[in-house]
Amino acid sequence: MTDYVLSDATRAKFKTISTASIATALFKRGLRNQFIQGVVPVAPKAETMVGQAFTLRYIPAREDRNPITVFQNPNHPQRVAMETCPQGQVLVMDARKDARAATAGSILITRLALRGAAGVVSDGGFRDAEGIGALDMPAYYAKPSAPTNLTLHEALDINVPISCGDVAVFPGDVLVGDRDGVMVIPAHLADEIADECTNMESYEDFVLEQVKAGQTIIGLYPCTKDEHQQRFQAWRRENGR
Repeated sequence: MTDYVLSDATRAKFKTISTASIATALFKRGLRNQFIQGVVPVAPKAETMVGQAFTLRYIPAREDRNPITVFQNPNHPQRVAMETCPQGQVLVMDARKDARAATAGSILITRLALRGAAGVVSDGGFRDAEGIGALDMPAYYAKPSAPTNLTLHEALDINVPISCGDVAVFPGDVLVGDRDGVMVIPAHLADEIADECTNMESYEDFVLEQVKAGQTIIGLYPCTKDEHQQRFQAWRRENGR
């Protein structure tokens, strides 16, 4: 657990930042493996997903422990996770990258969305994916899957360190998801990464304009010539960036 609380200001900055820029900023700090592997948006969303991680860990199901009747238990961890994930946070599920069975379906994810979660990420499958994709809340998964989670997965632990898509996710880490996928940012780095990437995004927007106008990338990207830095500063003043 972390004492870090994502501020509205930092959340707003991350809403404008790509996962690619975050990956570069983390790489500069020696963090190479923060992009969740094998997950994609259930449906593309106009707004970037930003929120701190609230986790659910699955283990392989054992038949004597996971008959369909376990869902009658009001303390079943999958159900409890949907009802306790805090508003503004992202439910992150560790399904051991096994999408042969669903980690949730549209009814549970709809409940999660209506409770105000910022998003959901699973390295396993979702059933009723079309309904999940129709929600305003961003959702990421490995692929559609019809079988219930009980056939392969047992929901066991809530809000503990997990693996999701080969990335270590600790409760309170900041997740940012766009149309490319999801980055995991260690909580203690979140504010500085947001500040650095805001400036990086501005420069990349400037570079893209220059490239579309026919400019060579040599000396421009990365910037190794003073003339480009001067033009960038002038561009920032003109565009309020």
